[in-house]
Amino acid sequence: MTESAEGYADGLRRRTGRRREGGRKPAKKGGPLVFVRDLLIILLAAILISFLIKTFLFRSFYIPSGSMENTLQINDRIVVNELVPKVSSLKRGDVIVFTDPGGWLSGEGAPTVSTTSSNPVIAGIQWGLTQIGLGTQDSDNHLVKRVIGLPGDKVSCCNASGQLEVNGVPISEPYINVPASKPADAFQYSVTVPKGDVWVLGDNRYNSADSAYHYTKKDATAFVPISDIVGKAEIITWPSAHWTSLSDYPQVFARVPAASAAN
Repeated sequence: MTESAEGYADGLRRRTGRRREGGRKPAKKGGPLVFVRDLLIILLAAILISFLIKTFLFRSFYIPSGSMENTLQINDRIVVNELVPKVSSLKRGDVIVFTDPGGWLSGEGAPTVSTTSSNPVIAGIQWGLTQIGLGTQDSDNHLVKRVIGLPGDKVSCCNASGQLEVNGVPISEPYINVPASKPADAFQYSVTVPKGDVWVLGDNRYNSADSAYHYTKKDATAFVPISDIVGKAEIITWPSAHWTSLSDYPQVFARVPAASAAN
């Protein structure tokens, strides 16, 4: 390469380098407004995700009465899986949360405690947390019981041994809480669960305003429409001493035939 060519090449490199350096813009530094903006975006995204989870997946409830003792205690907090029954099928033995099918809450009695504060500011915060699935303010409008009969099942109470029978098969229920002596007005019934409904009982047997109670008292509908079911209770989350998953006791209903096979 000749000297003139080398000089031309060096000059071209220098000019190109200056153009690149001159065209490079200094990086912008993030200020307080950018930080606040990013924080708001993250917060709104978290609220949206929590709302979607509460609407379609999981939500929290508290237990206001003793109708499910000793499985659930008053003031326990539970997490409910809303995919049941929308996506996953109900099973006998499931502990479910449902809205009042008509007249049940009056029979259940007033809740022992209310989760709504008398302070309007705190009540507003509780309402907001409930809307995104982190609060339990709407628990007073729901009930929790155990599914005993599915649509088409024949449920009878009780045989000579005091056992329930489902589709003609007696079941032994280790989860129930029964008094030392059966009450004089113990429930006796034999029902077939209508299509689209379930038959539910409290684990605190004879002290629960459940399907059997309303059937024998004839004061309200005895069956719970599946459309009224919010979901299946999966876990006790509070207090920490009660922290456990909730079983549907498949062994209890293992010998019970499907309704179509029994009829």
